[in-house]
Amino acid sequence: MAATHTDSVPVGNPQAAGIIYVQGVPTPETRLTLGGAISVSPMAIGTWAWGDPVWNYKPEMFDDIAATWDTLQAESSGINFFDTAEVYGKGESENIIGRLLKKNRQEGKPLPIIATKFLPYPWKWSYPSSLLGALKGSIERLGVDVVDLYQIHGPIHLRSIEVVADALAEAVKLGLVKSVGVSNYSIDQMVRMHAALAKHGIQLATNQVEFSLLRRYPETSGMIAKCHELGVAVLAYSPLGMGRLTGKYTAENPPPSGRRFSNYPMTELTPLLAVIERIAKEHNVPMSAVALNYTIAKGTIPLGGARNPDQARQNVKAFGWRLSDKEVEELDGVALIGDKGMFWQHG
Repeated sequence: MAATHTDSVPVGNPQAAGIIYVQGVPTPETRLTLGGAISVSPMAIGTWAWGDPVWNYKPEMFDDIAATWDTLQAESSGINFFDTAEVYGKGESENIIGRLLKKNRQEGKPLPIIATKFLPYPWKWSYPSSLLGALKGSIERLGVDVVDLYQIHGPIHLRSIEVVADALAEAVKLGLVKSVGVSNYSIDQMVRMHAALAKHGIQLATNQVEFSLLRRYPETSGMIAKCHELGVAVLAYSPLGMGRLTGKYTAENPPPSGRRFSNYPMTELTPLLAVIERIAKEHNVPMSAVALNYTIAKGTIPLGGARNPDQARQNVKAFGWRLSDKEVEELDGVALIGDKGMFWQHG
């Protein structure tokens, strides 16, 4: 399962460099433009753990999350991009972000960019009404008038991509969203969505896929290059392998069983973790920063996770430096390719 090296500079549309992915060293001041509509930091924060019992969330954890929110948006961190979904904690993640946005308003602070997602269950047959109804629910929980980035959570809809695209376009035309994206789409599905939205004069902003040193499939399949060619930014979820790439877990202390993405036994990751640890020491950064910097070097925007201020500070140590081509090649050599899934992960 060892990876084959590919160049650290993604192929595709060279005009995308510096616009939808970082060219050079990522910094807290770096901003990328998605869908021609929103300006975001080179790293986002995924908020599945904010309010979801899968991550053992309890209401008393809110104060830690609020402190994390503030730490991430500090000038020294520069994070202005948060990703959630209607199904995270059955809407509780959106509720939490809504409370935090209200806090920003009360304190006179800028509002960050918020992305959320619509889960197109197969039984949701009526479009655009099912999508617009879900969107309005998200808007209410978030306490906003417009969603910055609205994404289709996965390619599980029974209606055609063109029908779903028409619904997304309607959301844009109604002024309910600024930009639109997809998640877990294959190359072919993404290309179809891009073309269908283009008929409405709308740029597909993003495709969110699992991408990390434990799953290089979006790169080796050509997904990342094709996205760049079309001006579609790649959002990389689970860039830390649900904690497996941080150094926190070992064969003797494995991650909780519910963390299903990149669910490899820790014993299989020993060679990879050894290389990450060595590179981290050479750069004087945590292992998590190496894993995140790798995804940035590959032309994606990672969605790091943080539930306390310390984790937030660890994440932003991926800024201010960049892996060398030699280091990327060495990591490629011990990384895992992964695969696509039949039901969910097509991309």
